[in-house]
Parts: sequence; C-alpha cells; structure tokens
Amino acid sequence: MMAPYLCHVKILLIEDEPMLATSIQDFLQTEGYLVEHAADFPSAEEKVTLYEYDCLVVDVNLPGGGTGLDVIRNLKKQHPDTGVIIVSARDALDDRITGLDLGADDYLTKPFHLPELNARLKAILRRRQFGGNKQIEFGDIKVNPDQREVFVHERPLSLTPKEYDLLLYFLANQHRVLRREIIAEHLLGDDVDQMDDFNFIYSHVKNLRKKLLAYGSADYIKMIYSIGYKFTDRSP
Repeated sequence: MMAPYLCHVKILLIEDEPMLATSIQDFLQTEGYLVEHAADFPSAEEKVTLYEYDCLVVDVNLPGGGTGLDVIRNLKKQHPDTGVIIVSARDALDDRITGLDLGADDYLTKPFHLPELNARLKAILRRRQFGGNKQIEFGDIKVNPDQREVFVHERPLSLTPKEYDLLLYFLANQHRVLRREIIAEHLLGDDVDQMDDFNFIYSHVKNLRKKLLAYGSADYIKMIYSIGYKFTDRSP
C-alpha cells in the first residue's frame, strides 16, 4: 500500500549495483516516492548540482573517481537541508563517523530490509520537513499526513493528488519564495525537462487556492510576480 503522504517526495538513489538499485527503486516507487537513480560518481554529482531532492540514499563505494562521501560533502555545500542516508557493505566505523560529520542523518549496513529503509526515510523527512510532528497545522489548515487527510476549520477537504502534494510542499517551505521551476521539478522530477511552460503549475495553484478559500481558509498563497509563489500568513 502506498505511504499516504510521500507522493512526489523526491529521492536520489546513488547505487552502482544494478540488481540492488532496481530492487530499492521499485520498492520505494511502490511506497509512493519519486525516485531517480545515479549509478556512478559523475552522474551523482551532476544530479545533485542540477536538481534538488528531499533525501539521498547514498552508497559509499562508487565507480567514476569519487565516493558517496564526496557526493555528500558537495551536496551539503549547496543544499544543507537535504536528508541523507548512507548505505554501504562496509560496517566501518570511520565511514559512519565521517558521513555523520558531513551531515548525513543515518547509516544502513548492507544487507538491510527495504521496509527498514522506508521507515528511516519517513522519520528523516518528517523531522526535516515538519519538526517531527505527525500532524501539521498552519493557521486554519490541519493535515494528517499518515492518513492523507486535510481539514480547514475542522472540515475535511478533498484534494486531488497533485493539489495535496502541492499543499504539503508549500507547508514544508512556509514563508519561502518558491520559483515555478522548483515547484515543477518537485512535482514532476526529471519529466520537467519535457515541459514547454509552467502553466500546469498555475492551474494547480489556482485550484488549490479556490478550494481552500471555499472552506473559509485565509489566502495564504501569494503570487510573487514573474518568480513563483510564497505560502505565508505574514504581511509583505
């Protein structure tokens, strides 16, 4: 069964063993994650430079001139808030210490059970995005992620999957200006490169705002002209 609040959470899997990578990717996609894969150091470096992710699952040993620890080191310079789980066949204390010192959140030693990886991912995402809270509250909006429920003034609000993903993304980035390109990338992943424009974002934002307002919510979605949007209850 798909984990209810993880749709379009973006994971970068950095793993060079093809069978293991396929197994992890298939499992996480079934659980509702949007998973991209890099099989070597150069492709991992390219992806973390070009795109933003909610969490990385990183193997320490990689072909191509660098290690998973190098990827983490470079990632944290650009995106320090990205979650990181290190996976490695080597249960070496120095790898564990180095990875955690670089900013990794957790460490799994191969072989591991996929449900355990999923549980640790959810814990990291909940902690990083919503301060560890299982229930998210913002003004008159309340979200129960584990049940995929949204309430406005305690009334249940029905949203499409994309509208729900967009609302969670806004809630995870309160008071921040989000560029249209970043929103599109979050919702579509690599498929965003096939889009000619970002009109679909405008449509989803418009529909989400309309539903929230219809239930009596304050208008938290602010358009930032020619840039994107901000979800906030603060005055300009």
